Amino acid sequence: MQTVLIIVHLIIVLALIGVVLLQRSEGGGMGLGGGGGGGGVSGFMTGRGQANALTRATAVLAALFFLTSLALSIMASRGSAPRSILDGAAPAGQQAPAGAQGGNVLEQLQRLQGEQPANPAPSSPATAPTAPQVPQSQ
Repeated sequence: MQTVLIIVHLIIVLALIGVVLLQRSEGGGMGLGGGGGGGGVSGFMTGRGQANALTRATAVLAALFFLTSLALSIMASRGSAPRSILDGAAPAGQQAPAGAQGGNVLEQLQRLQGEQPANPAPSSPATAPTAPQVPQSQ
């Protein structure tokens, strides 16, 4: 349902952009007509009738845009409950260590990786890591 409403919302947005761009500029500029207002155009809708139709279409599309926006926001907030990003910090299949609840995020991540959290003042220089042990075949 939400996907259908998003597609309808996007169609309304594109139609609204098109209708707004079709309207004649009220400013002193030349506008899209080239001659200052498209004076030589004759056809089905001209002058005041076209302006009224475009104004009404803009109002209807704007109202539909707001309605679909409200509906999408209500649908998005209905299915979600507030939760913390730290709730799923433990990797899949592993339990978090018993002491991993306290401290800041960096310390929790270091505990999950099996490292000791860094002290604010280094007590001794770190020793160089040894090369990884490769099992030998017999």
